[in-house]
Amino acid sequence: MKLRILLTGSGGMVGRNFLEHPAIGEFEVLAPRSSELNLLDYAAVLSYLREQKPDMVIHAAGKVGGIQANMREPVHFLLDNLDIGRNIVWAAHEAGIKQLLNLGSSCMYPRDHSEPLREEMVLKGELEPTNEGYALAKVVTARLCEYIMREDASYQYKTLIPCNIYGRHDKFDPAHSHMVPAIIHKIYQAKRAGLNEVEIWGDGTARREFMYAGDLADCLVHAVRHFDTLPPVMNVGLGNDVTINEYYNIAAEVIGYSGKFVHDLSKPVGMKRKLVSVDKSRAWGWQAKTSLQDGLAETYQYYLKDYQQ
Repeated sequence: MKLRILLTGSGGMVGRNFLEHPAIGEFEVLAPRSSELNLLDYAAVLSYLREQKPDMVIHAAGKVGGIQANMREPVHFLLDNLDIGRNIVWAAHEAGIKQLLNLGSSCMYPRDHSEPLREEMVLKGELEPTNEGYALAKVVTARLCEYIMREDASYQYKTLIPCNIYGRHDKFDPAHSHMVPAIIHKIYQAKRAGLNEVEIWGDGTARREFMYAGDLADCLVHAVRHFDTLPPVMNVGLGNDVTINEYYNIAAEVIGYSGKFVHDLSKPVGMKRKLVSVDKSRAWGWQAKTSLQDGLAETYQYYLKDYQQ
């Protein structure tokens, strides 16, 4: 009999990549969209869980956006994510569901750390102000999962903390996109318009860790298969990072853009580095497989086929 899983956030990038995983047929996946299940409505969530009786919940839903959106609407990013997280976790507990996999975010970690971020560093320093509301909601949800396990070990509510993600089903609109899809969009538009240069904010030496979304989906499948041995809190990342300049250079190679890059040193660059430690995930037996070159190529093909009008 197949494991019955409720996936929240099935319309988002993480959820859609999970549903596209080659092994998804091993499971029976309930994937209601927000029109079918309003995660902001606790009574509706509890009723749904009691009726559908999933064996496990994978919580990948959330209100997400780039830096500008987070700075513009901190109240909504805090309240919506806090309510969504609390509702699904507590309703799962009240419905007697013993296994839950919660997705956190690397923004839960303290800002301005140059060394790899270890799981025990959550709440050990000041958060990045630009997305503090979102980060606080993610921290509270992860802590709620830990507290439930502490009070009753028969409930195994675990949290994965992914690094930055890019890939198929990403957002490429500059108003909403994160760094990698923004780079793809910017370079493609420059190539199409015949521009001979593309601007990079700052000097391009800041380092970033972006993992292909298909790899996160693979980790989720591995986590479902090996849930008993999964640590209570675990990072999911690459364990290495590259400079912003390198992202631009590799994307230009993938897209076939031969222009040059110019740096606007007056523009903000954000943190110099944010890299997660992958010691736990490697010891557990999983690591990412997709190279940056291959991941960018897959994402670019999706951009051309499914995003471009």
